[in-house]
Amino acid sequence: MLTSMTGYGEAQELFQGSTYIAEMRAVNNRYFKARLKLPDTIAHLEDKIERMLRQQLSRGMVTYNLRLKDASHNETLNINEGILNNYIEKLRTVSSLTQMKDSFDVSSLLMLPGVLIPNTPDDSLLENLKAFVLDLTQRALDRLKEMQAAEGAALESDLKSHCQQIKDKLNKISTRSGVVLQEYHDKLKQRVEILLTESAAELDQATVAREVAVFAEKSDVAEEIARLDSHLVQFEKNCETDGPVGRRLDFLAQEMLREANTIASKAADAEIASMVIDIKCSIDRIKEQVQNVK
Repeated sequence: MLTSMTGYGEAQELFQGSTYIAEMRAVNNRYFKARLKLPDTIAHLEDKIERMLRQQLSRGMVTYNLRLKDASHNETLNINEGILNNYIEKLRTVSSLTQMKDSFDVSSLLMLPGVLIPNTPDDSLLENLKAFVLDLTQRALDRLKEMQAAEGAALESDLKSHCQQIKDKLNKISTRSGVVLQEYHDKLKQRVEILLTESAAELDQATVAREVAVFAEKSDVAEEIARLDSHLVQFEKNCETDGPVGRRLDFLAQEMLREANTIASKAADAEIASMVIDIKCSIDRIKEQVQNVK
């Protein structure tokens, strides 16, 4: 079954009085790329989470965000007195140089970088938090994959529909090719007979047969039809294969377009040319949709 690269997953749960929310979005990308944003207290889990995403998603641009809700009442902060005193001393120096009166707003001082620092959790709490975050991430990832699977099923149905349209056109082209050859034979024979009638000469059937044979060789698209049909079979078979197949499907679509272009260049018939245009439109749609496949 095909899997889309596009999806969204979310999971949230309470831990130690704070609500943790894990969100991830995935969009198309030729390779795997992740953008992660975590709270400072668990930033060390970034590499582990990225490996988890890489192993289970393999392709796509993934944006992961872990945020806390209502965490302020539960998080104890300490004041780094050394840094705070350093700020105050420097501000006083600036005040004396500018002959301005000291006027320090405590709330503004506390917002300066490094003044407020969160308490460092003990090792036991860190281990529990690590297990909690990884489990929460996995649940969000599972929901993302569920959406990708649902979109992949829709993609597979659409792709197979276009493949069937191409097959129908190929059958018509194959049938039409024989008719075109017979029409060319009849027209050539008729023209030669008209010319020979005017000159009172006799028709050389061998010459007509030779000209028809040359035309048949130049306009024969049976080999291209067979190759294109083979690509369609492989394409549909890969659609039913588990695992990442997007790159292979993209390659097969390019090969299908190559065969269609060859048929168009060899076809000496307006009806066949029109059907080839329809085939190329279906292939373009396939190439567009394949970009969404993992």
